[in-house]
Amino acid sequence: MKNRNIISYENLYFLNKNLLKKFSSNLNNPKKINQYILGSNVISFENKFSNFISNKKNLFNSIGVASGLDALQLSLSSLNFKKDSEVIVPANTYIASILAIINVGLKPVLVDPDIDTYNIDYKKIEEKINKKTVAIMVAHLYGKSCDMKEIVFICKKNNLKLIEDCAQSIGSEYFGKKTGAFGDLSCFSFYPTKQLGALGDGGLVCTRFKKLEKTIRSLRNYGSIKRYKNELIGVNSRLDEIQANFLLLKFKFLNRIINKKIHLANIYFKNLDKNKYILPIRKNGFKDTFYIFNIRSKFRDKIRGILLKNNIYTDIHYPTPPHKQKAFKHIFKNDRFPISEKIHRTTLSLPISYIHSDKDILRVCEIMNKIDL
Repeated sequence: MKNRNIISYENLYFLNKNLLKKFSSNLNNPKKINQYILGSNVISFENKFSNFISNKKNLFNSIGVASGLDALQLSLSSLNFKKDSEVIVPANTYIASILAIINVGLKPVLVDPDIDTYNIDYKKIEEKINKKTVAIMVAHLYGKSCDMKEIVFICKKNNLKLIEDCAQSIGSEYFGKKTGAFGDLSCFSFYPTKQLGALGDGGLVCTRFKKLEKTIRSLRNYGSIKRYKNELIGVNSRLDEIQANFLLLKFKFLNRIINKKIHLANIYFKNLDKNKYILPIRKNGFKDTFYIFNIRSKFRDKIRGILLKNNIYTDIHYPTPPHKQKAFKHIFKNDRFPISEKIHRTTLSLPISYIHSDKDILRVCEIMNKIDL
């Protein structure tokens, strides 16, 4: 970082600058980019991502789309549920999960998270299931997998489809299996701040089912697989060649990015005062990739203010729970989700980017440990 007195939350220029020279060269090379829509770069990236998610039991196919939100919407559309069917979703997820459900004419049913993991509390899911329930959409928040053994069991028991929102969890694992390898469909985002971030929006759907793959490939491209033959009512949602080229370059460094963030998280775990702050929980069998390193405190706003005075920038994921958003007033009305509300009221995301040094994180810890709470 240029100014060593400032610890930014994230700096996308410094994150990507080592790749930009090679990327710029590719832009001027007709062999690298010679088709701007659904060309060789998109195909190569889809294949690479499929290999990344696949395991000995299941081979996955990947379909590049325009954003993480589109990945979720197209996944739901491909399942062809009846209008007003219900989809269970965590109450503290990012708003995109809920927007996707609403935008395809379905009803989101919120379930409070587990206060320790911040992911959906599987013990509360079945009480929300009724004859209108068709699917569970889990979100692996902050880079930690949900408890997939229990959730997969619930889905099978109740004949429900399972959709994974993996926007924050690329590379995370549950007992050796990557997030995205459990559901009927799994959805990824390449928003610039993600572990595998593009230079703009981008998304991807993974599935092991050929029929769903074919449907989504058609839906993303005006409902067409073969040019000028439209079999479905589709949309325009395609990962473009330029973003795919950059993502191919960055994919080579994904493990390095993830390992660096795990390393920085370990510095927090070792040095932050656990009597002052509630730190993320770590559990055997879970590989956490720390897309976000959040702490919780009822003095969140005071802590954030003091850090800012010391030129340390933080973020909040997220300040307002979905059911409190004005846009959803007519949907959730007077619903209460106390665990979600508590998390949103107390959570604070600390700097944990590939651009940060050990010294940066130690400085954050030093200042936080001195704060009088």
